[in-house]
Amino acid sequence: MGNARLGLSQAGELIVSQQLQLVRLCGTPLGSGNNRPVGRILSKTFHSSGDVIADRRADYAKSYAADGDFAAAAEVMGQALELAPDWIAGWDLLGSYHEKAGDVSGALSAWRQLEALDDDGAFGAKLKLAAHGASSAGDGTAVSYVEALFDQYAQKFEAALVDRLGYQVPDLLDGLIAGAMVDLGIVRFANALDLGCGTGLMGVRLRSKADALEGIDLSAAMIAETARKGIYDRLEKAELVAFLKRRAGQADLVTAADVFIYCGALPPVLAAVVPAMAPGGLLAFSLEAHEGEEAVFLRPSLRYAHGVEATRRALADAGLEILRLEQATLRQDRGAPIVGMLILARNPA
Repeated sequence: MGNARLGLSQAGELIVSQQLQLVRLCGTPLGSGNNRPVGRILSKTFHSSGDVIADRRADYAKSYAADGDFAAAAEVMGQALELAPDWIAGWDLLGSYHEKAGDVSGALSAWRQLEALDDDGAFGAKLKLAAHGASSAGDGTAVSYVEALFDQYAQKFEAALVDRLGYQVPDLLDGLIAGAMVDLGIVRFANALDLGCGTGLMGVRLRSKADALEGIDLSAAMIAETARKGIYDRLEKAELVAFLKRRAGQADLVTAADVFIYCGALPPVLAAVVPAMAPGGLLAFSLEAHEGEEAVFLRPSLRYAHGVEATRRALADAGLEILRLEQATLRQDRGAPIVGMLILARNPA
């Protein structure tokens, strides 16, 4: 496609041609079923058991939950699952009701059943168990879960994140990049990569700074949303590591706004990013932060938090020069601020 903007019809062809591939985002995926169509993930998230009576009981459970009576919701949802014991989405709901009711053992039991039924891992049972210390999260991204999450979230992504949660990461990273351009005498970037481009919130800020701008994302629905905006010269639904290997030494700017928070340990990600960067190239990304000694841990939100000092070490070990590393409020989550890190690093010339 070169520098021609990706049109909507081209984007549609791209998405259709790639929906039959399951791609990984940041390393080894969790679960099985790694070559099934994206549509199968979406169909499995539909909250209907196929049994009218079970669905009716589930509706009663949702009403209890809406009123804040999660114990009653869990009890009635359990009755629904007695009628439809193979209903994957139902076990996910039961686990969430137990968790919100403070019944962790009940939630874990439901999520173990969910894990046994959900071969693709689209509901993230393994992560939910791991967040409560009942399992290992494994290495890399829970691909099916992240893909299904953002496929469902795509159409309401910006309204939820920007309008209601005060999301600031694209603006904050853009400020770091603009400052570095002044300090380093950079007029424009020849080749910029926006990892996890989503609906283009980062890309729209990069457009005037880059001659060629590429966006990649795991979610076909996100790619479809951003394709309508005509921001990127090229869009691809791709596995992050494989994508970067095809761009060896070419990118003089790489951005990742709230992407690595789904990827777990930082060193394997940097090991893929750095070889894709041109000498002197910049890397700008965000992480959720914690002040403990752990390099990384999984939060109940199913996002990873990274230690500040461990992040510094990982960047140094990857051969990157830290230009800026600062803490900031990234957004709100359930009424509380999410504190994170904004990092700007340089691949030495």
